[in-house]
Amino acid sequence: MEIDFSKTDGLVPVVIQDEKTLEVLMLGYMNQEAYEKTEKEKIVTFFSRSKQRLWTKGETSNNFLHVKSMAIDCDNDTILIKVKPDGPTCHTGSRSCFNTEYNQNFIMELEQIVNDRFENPVEGSYVNKLRSKGLNKIAQKVGEEGVETVIAALAETETDLINEASDLVFHLIVLLREKGLSLETIAKNLESRHK
Repeated sequence: MEIDFSKTDGLVPVVIQDEKTLEVLMLGYMNQEAYEKTEKEKIVTFFSRSKQRLWTKGETSNNFLHVKSMAIDCDNDTILIKVKPDGPTCHTGSRSCFNTEYNQNFIMELEQIVNDRFENPVEGSYVNKLRSKGLNKIAQKVGEEGVETVIAALAETETDLINEASDLVFHLIVLLREKGLSLETIAKNLESRHK
């Protein structure tokens, strides 16, 4: 598909999304030259409307946005770029230009933290202690946390339920990783069931 730069006087909006957490990080604009530079260098470059020039995100802060994938919308006039950010995206130092009170996709980020512990073991890490005990112990922990979640739901406080449900999700992420699966696999399965 070709991007239609003519619809909006040569500029198209560009949504920047974290490739791992799927959090929307910022919105910028590109002209054809910025798009071609981004496509070639795999680092996001915008057209700055205030400076009236090309502007590579991170050119002064070194918080570059590394392109992982690019998609064009159905009208060919908006771009979605999934990136690996080098640091905070916003000039204020926030991870996102949208001042959300929390990372709405932290569960996806947590999965990345668990994956990192698998690939780069850290001495004293709970994930690594659990892994060293093997698959049976990891699966057992999921079962224990499931039972504790049920008990909390039926007989304990809301705070207890939140804590037990959090433990359950965490241990499930570890179990999935131990079995070579991901939350993406589970999400796709749930989506297919919904259809």
